[in-house]
Amino acid sequence: MNTNKYINWLYIFIIVSVSSFIGCTKLYDNSYSEFLTDKFNPTEEDIPAIIGNAYGSWVPILNHWNGLWRAQELGADEIVIPARPNGWVDGGIFRRVHEHKWTIDEDIVYATWDRTYYGIATCNRIIYQIETGFVPISNENLYASSIAELRALRAAYYYILCDLYGNVPIVTDFDVEEGYLPQQNSRKEVYDFIVKELIESIPYLSGEHNQATYGRFNEWSARTLLAKVYLNAEVYSGTAQWEKCKEQCDLIINSGAGYSLEANQKNVFVTENQNSPEIIFGIAIDDQYTKGWNDFDIHMQTCQPSMQAKYNLKQTPWGGMCAIPQFIDTFDPDDSRLKDNFMFGQQYASTGEPLKVTMGNLIGNPLILVNEVPDISYSEEIHGYRFEKFEIALGSSNVLNNDYPLFRYADVLMMKAECMLRTGDANGAATIVTQIRERAFKSNPGKAIVTGVDLLKGSKYDYGLRTTSAQTHEGGSDIKYGRFLDELAWEFNQEGRRRQDMIRFGVYTKKSFFAHSPNGDYRSLYPIPRGRIETNFNLKQNTGY
Repeated sequence: MNTNKYINWLYIFIIVSVSSFIGCTKLYDNSYSEFLTDKFNPTEEDIPAIIGNAYGSWVPILNHWNGLWRAQELGADEIVIPARPNGWVDGGIFRRVHEHKWTIDEDIVYATWDRTYYGIATCNRIIYQIETGFVPISNENLYASSIAELRALRAAYYYILCDLYGNVPIVTDFDVEEGYLPQQNSRKEVYDFIVKELIESIPYLSGEHNQATYGRFNEWSARTLLAKVYLNAEVYSGTAQWEKCKEQCDLIINSGAGYSLEANQKNVFVTENQNSPEIIFGIAIDDQYTKGWNDFDIHMQTCQPSMQAKYNLKQTPWGGMCAIPQFIDTFDPDDSRLKDNFMFGQQYASTGEPLKVTMGNLIGNPLILVNEVPDISYSEEIHGYRFEKFEIALGSSNVLNNDYPLFRYADVLMMKAECMLRTGDANGAATIVTQIRERAFKSNPGKAIVTGVDLLKGSKYDYGLRTTSAQTHEGGSDIKYGRFLDELAWEFNQEGRRRQDMIRFGVYTKKSFFAHSPNGDYRSLYPIPRGRIETNFNLKQNTGY
């Protein structure tokens, strides 16, 4: 284990007392029985640790049970959690999300809302403490950069809320009166707020790309976020901003900051990926310090129990999540991302012994993972390709040690390409897409080449129902720029973003896939949790719920 990658991030986990602020100046001691305001006297040397505490929400927001990753993936066309011999029904939540039949009471509706607002509250609290002098900063440059970094981070949290819920309260104050209930803002107001916060913060952020800025908002990660907000501006605000998105991408590409594509996509996702030049903003994860049970457990959710022996895992995996067969069928067999991102075929123990099915109707049969899932209500251990985009190191615990690349350089290139495609430069877009594909087709370089004409075609995805009760074929040729949507899927699968891409291309609520039939355009937003409306009469539920 290379612990150097955590020198800059350890402050998120070891300054536990800082995360226990109540109000603006009160601290709990270890007994949690009394406030101790006189035991913490911060200095400028504590600033990295104090600001770092505001980043601590990323892991629970993204990876904890029914968090952002699932909210973006389970209702989309790449991933499904069917019922398994060992369960995975959980009251029907995973099926409801897949079928776009979630309710205002679901855990998946509450989880991202609550965890993200916790992160926002932490940002507001630290900004308040700096501005009021409780956290003293006499250096003007450090003061400005600290506030800017917290504003950019807060904008990132609001980007999540804008994307999932749309009409949410914008809260920037920490010192509020007892009983304060924030007013609701429109989605466009939230979008405008995010853009304003980022534009005003960027001039004060570090332009350095090094260990000191790893996992923090520097100028380039903030510009990447701004580009992503502009990329989805038509969805968020009603007005497209393709040129503004492209402008931000060009600034990053031409920055000279040292970001570049990896020679192999897999290098971005290996266990020791902290030095990848492709990662623009990474969430550092280490099972020595990242102790939450679900902090990063995709491998536990996708590997079958007997596959514990494949990786010598410290815990037995649960094996529910898999790829939707229709998605796998879109891959070119020569695309290395198919083999590098998924597990299929006969599975073996680390000793070379063939693994066998351990439960269900196929007990004792070879564990051969096939690209078939009979139904969302029924499947065996062999059904469905499993996920291995993130390297699963031998001896892993329930928490992987890979850093999570939230923003990466390939995304910047593809955002630029999409903007070019949508503004009439299909050939220019094709040049960039070809660049991305070249590392995936080293065995057959000719297949890496795409043309502008190709990108103007529809999708290769054969949409339609694929269950025991219904078999339909809708195809994807009618999807505008569908081929580009396919390229996004092949490059960014398993990265917690597919819902967003499908919405931008007008597919999420329009097409059938696996067991999902269109269930209303209003499903492009999640509802505001019932309990949050009941405790704040200023909130109005999203349309349709």
